[in-house]
Formats: sequence, C-alpha cells, structure tokens
Amino acid sequence: MNINKAAKKALLLKDYLVVDASRILVGSISSLMLAEMGANVIKVEMPGHGDDTRHWGPPFLERAGRMGKDSTYYMSLNRNKRSIEVDFK
Repeated sequence: MNINKAAKKALLLKDYLVVDASRILVGSISSLMLAEMGANVIKVEMPGHGDDTRHWGPPFLERAGRMGKDSTYYMSLNRNKRSIEVDFK
C-alpha cells in the first residue's frame, strides 16, 4: 500500500468531534480507535477523581507538571484524546 494512501485513510475522521462519556474499558477502546483515525475526541471525566482507570496500577506513569500519577493502562487507552471534567450531578 502506498504510504500516502495509508496516511489519508488514518485521517478519515479528521472533521469529526466525538464525546467519550464512557467509563473503563469498552468505550475507551472504541474512542481510541476513532481518535487514531483522526477524530477529535474529548473524554468526559468526574471532577476531582477522573476516570476510574487512572488509578489502576501499578505500573504508574508520572506526568510532568501534574500532581499524582496516572496508570499506564489509562495512558495507553486514552492517548490522542483531550479530557475535561464535568459534574453532571
């Protein structure tokens, strides 16, 4: 396959906005696949706590400029996404 064709296919969803309000595994994998195809994915998390998978570890990955640690599990499933905290209560 031509490399340029592969790059275009990877960005098929570049004009889409996806809101990921899921928790734990299945939603994170689904939105990860959409993000890797170019979609702009925004992960919605609980204020002050974040997604439950942030705390699943070890192993943990320390992020520069951020207090605390995130699990490598969380980081691998939520790459290429932005996150916001929203209190729906």
